[in-house]
Amino acid sequence: MIFSKAVGGNQRQREATRRSILFWIVPVVFLLGFFFYPLAAVFATAGKTAFSQGLQIDMWQRVWRPLRFTFFQAGLSTVLTMLLGLPAAFVFARFTFPGKKLLRVLATLPFILPTVVVAASFNAFLGPRGLVNAALMRWFDLAAPPVQFMNTLGAILIAHVFYNVSVVIRVVGSAWSQLNTRQEQAARVLGASAWRTLWEVTFPLLKNAIFGAALLVFLFDFTSFGVILMLGGPKFATLEVEIYLQAMHMLNLPAAGLLSAIQLGMTLILTSLSARLHTRRDTKMMPLLHNEAVRRPRSWAERLLVGGIIVLLVLLLVLPTGALALRSVTRLDAERGEHGAVKAALTLDYYKELFTNRRGSLFYVPPVEAARNSLAYAGTTVSISLVLGLLVTYALARRTLAIRILEPVLMLPLGASAITLGLWFILAYNRPPLQLLSSPLLVPIAHSLVALPFVVRALQPALVSIPISLRQAAAA
Repeated sequence: MIFSKAVGGNQRQREATRRSILFWIVPVVFLLGFFFYPLAAVFATAGKTAFSQGLQIDMWQRVWRPLRFTFFQAGLSTVLTMLLGLPAAFVFARFTFPGKKLLRVLATLPFILPTVVVAASFNAFLGPRGLVNAALMRWFDLAAPPVQFMNTLGAILIAHVFYNVSVVIRVVGSAWSQLNTRQEQAARVLGASAWRTLWEVTFPLLKNAIFGAALLVFLFDFTSFGVILMLGGPKFATLEVEIYLQAMHMLNLPAAGLLSAIQLGMTLILTSLSARLHTRRDTKMMPLLHNEAVRRPRSWAERLLVGGIIVLLVLLLVLPTGALALRSVTRLDAERGEHGAVKAALTLDYYKELFTNRRGSLFYVPPVEAARNSLAYAGTTVSISLVLGLLVTYALARRTLAIRILEPVLMLPLGASAITLGLWFILAYNRPPLQLLSSPLLVPIAHSLVALPFVVRALQPALVSIPISLRQAAAA
């Protein structure tokens, strides 16, 4: 009897292992075809470039200058983001105030906005013809805009804070809201000051979440492209911008491949550190409180902190997008043939022009068609990512040695940005037998490569929470 049970248990285990391997087949083939094959093409091109131009000082100066500025702006942007994000995370985790849910939604909105919209928002707010400069020129009768914001380092830094403060609020705020306040209260009763309690009690419990959020922000800033190019200008060249310029403007694919390989190595280091911190959670010291520690601010210092954070978030997150919406219905320019001063007025003419191709441009796309294309690409990306994510998540449920090796491989696409993926596809699929550059499927495939790790991380906790007995019964 015991022997038959053991044999049956071993047989079920082998069948489960076989099913896990089957679940890996499609994702592994997908990654081999659309990630590792282009990656091999990039490294081959980069190796040839480094070997043939390794002694040319100009080549390595072209690499060192953008690499140095990339680290500089990413580090400075991360520090500024954490300076605003950590107090904001504390406010969201510990206090309740009117409009908290709305402000939380508004704090998340910038993270999903396209770069073009963000650049247009700051241009409408602080640009040469933005609302701030227009108001100052009218009030003080100035001939030139007094605020020089566009094409500056400050524009890059503020836009990065605008983008990534929601990451800190979500990651650190979620961990902070789950901390048991009894340890903090015990420290205060024993005579510790508020700052000492924060440093010796709260920070050790939150350090993984804080460092994890900082690494994510640094990674997003390190691979930033649109913000640098549209708000900073060509003089602020990062690795991403230099890859784009070398590949698309100078048609120097070998140099772009070398830069892409260097960037991939850097981002993979950051991604592996972030993944390691993601798996190290202090769950034993962070029991759920069901909002027991959330309360209204009581002292004047607490009210000042909450009010100041609300004002800063509104200034940073609401005003630029609000300025863009207002600018879209405000007429500040003269019509053709119109002379003299232009009186500002509300208008819907700009929305009407969306449906008119006055110059007969071949690149004109009607808004309805553009929206349809976006929805088609998004729907295809969601379908690919969900199917692959479900297969991988179910396979990861069995923590075998092979799966522990494959899991970091799955996270490798996080180290590749949109520009580097585009370059890889150009280098890999521009000649037979895989001449696929004209295929519209490459766009959702590239998006799916980046989205797949996020889908797995979102589904994995839900699958782990299901009892093993139920999963085995469903599999049987």
